[in-house]
Amino acid sequence: MAIFFKMNAKEAPAISQILKLAQKFNNFYLNGFQSNEYLPFVIDGHQVGLIKPEVKKHLLSYPDIFTFQVNNTVHLNPSFHTYEARSKCLDQVLRELRTKNVFVALKGWRDECYEVRTRYTSEPLMKMERSATCLFGICNYGVDINGYIRHPEKGICIWLQKRSSTKQTWPGKWDNMVGGGLSTGYGVLETAFKEAEEEASVPSVLMTNLTPCGSVSFFFESERGLFPNTEFVFDLELPLNFEPKNKDGEVETFELLTVEDVLSRIQTPEFKTTSAPVVLDFLIRHGLISTENERHLPEIIELLHVPLQTMYRFDSSTPAIENGRS
Repeated sequence: MAIFFKMNAKEAPAISQILKLAQKFNNFYLNGFQSNEYLPFVIDGHQVGLIKPEVKKHLLSYPDIFTFQVNNTVHLNPSFHTYEARSKCLDQVLRELRTKNVFVALKGWRDECYEVRTRYTSEPLMKMERSATCLFGICNYGVDINGYIRHPEKGICIWLQKRSSTKQTWPGKWDNMVGGGLSTGYGVLETAFKEAEEEASVPSVLMTNLTPCGSVSFFFESERGLFPNTEFVFDLELPLNFEPKNKDGEVETFELLTVEDVLSRIQTPEFKTTSAPVVLDFLIRHGLISTENERHLPEIIELLHVPLQTMYRFDSSTPAIENGRS
């Protein structure tokens, strides 16, 4: 049975801030996506991303790798026609740009790759250094686990982690109990188990309670770049006496919070903006945010499920002239 939290009249305005939060983690979807300043990035006739003008400026230095066409699209040179060739040539470019220190995003270099594809079910066209995908607006996929307990007095309580201050991204910010990107060679469930062990020391016997709960998707923009993200969401009910402990050095501490405190925490600058959708999805699914306490619920739900799988629609049959020359 769902447990509803109650608010008095003085508290009511706080819950209305949830819509603003949803708009924040979808700032590019709502405000930037329709702009013609961002150029489609195309591989083998398929749009896989978007490129900002400041990124294009640096890519112009690599005419053998990228072609710039009169229909305002940027293509990876079609002469690189295999997964391996595309991956290798772009990796060389990114490593050179990293040494030039021209992009903030590349300061978070991971030596970890994500697959580049048109949609989740498509065959990957290449792989790309994880920290660079935001420069090209590549759709990323990740896994998040909501670790929670059912407290006899406080109701549902949720575990959050505080990210290490040495993390390449969002250092020192609060985050979901477990989360990680879907790296090349790893599946969704495999990633969930790996991250749960590394980040929170969740034993395999407790992972039998892991429940898949679909996904959330959003399109965020920051100073680092563009983030069209899909997160595969899991719930994990934990025993009252379980306390997560970090193994890989990427988490500073964990904290168990009531629903009210979690809702307050995710609306602060101290919480990782792109993890807020996972928390909101959990609270909605468990009936803790409903039409009874949030009149903007339909809008919020829509902003938790942005249609990224069908958003990039470049038509390769459109006539074009390479490099802007006839």
